Amino acid sequence: MTNPTTSTKGTALITGASTGIGAVYADRLSKQGYDLILVARNAARLNALASRLAAETGRSIRTMAADLNDKAALAQVESVLREDQSITMLVNNAGVGSVASVLNGNVDEMESMIHLNITALTRLAYAVAPAFAARGAGTIINISSVVGIAVELLNGVYSASKSYVLSFGHALQRDLADKGVRIQTVLPAATATKFWDVAGYAKQKEAASTMTAEDLVDAALAGLDQGELVTIPTLHDGDDWARWEADRRTLAPKFANAIPAPRYGIASSKA
Repeated sequence: MTNPTTSTKGTALITGASTGIGAVYADRLSKQGYDLILVARNAARLNALASRLAAETGRSIRTMAADLNDKAALAQVESVLREDQSITMLVNNAGVGSVASVLNGNVDEMESMIHLNITALTRLAYAVAPAFAARGAGTIINISSVVGIAVELLNGVYSASKSYVLSFGHALQRDLADKGVRIQTVLPAATATKFWDVAGYAKQKEAASTMTAEDLVDAALAGLDQGELVTIPTLHDGDDWARWEADRRTLAPKFANAIPAPRYGIASSKA
């Protein structure tokens, strides 16, 4: 065991923590001085990870075996976020994807994806945000995806769910920044995790363009330290994102017109 950090940065609650990106967040944050609450469906994997990290770091590591698609289980995690005053960070990482088109996808599976990727993430953020705002401190990290922008790349429901996470992050930033709460939205590109096995395209893990989960999380945490609101580890020219955001914000005021654009050839009722 390494010498435990004498001080703590509080507790980080991480969803989808048993493997992949979530497990790497658990490793890195425990080594940075956070105690952990690890949430995932697989209790055996969670407990094995918790035992290893506790031995390596000396941190307090608790586990919650919970399926966030189950309302009762989700409510239990929400309750912890509302009531545990030690929690200083939420990593909203749990999610599922697909590569199926609308013509061969299962709509019940799509509904389940929406519930996990959107509803559960939203409810957990809503549970913890008032507590963070009341204390004037706290961090919410939401894991989106580059397909939230490059929406044609994968399954449409998955891409739309990740577009939601990006938009939701902007709104959280608007509502919480002046309350002392940090918001970071992380947009991974292809990352070598079990995500691809579940999504139905396992060979993506072996592609030369696929990033390791370790590199992804290390870059995301560096971006957090640098104050980034949106972190895209695979985007080498950060100015590309700055220009995208500037163009989006410049466009927004141009929507405020009561008369339809001339290209439609409509005689407005307001003319």
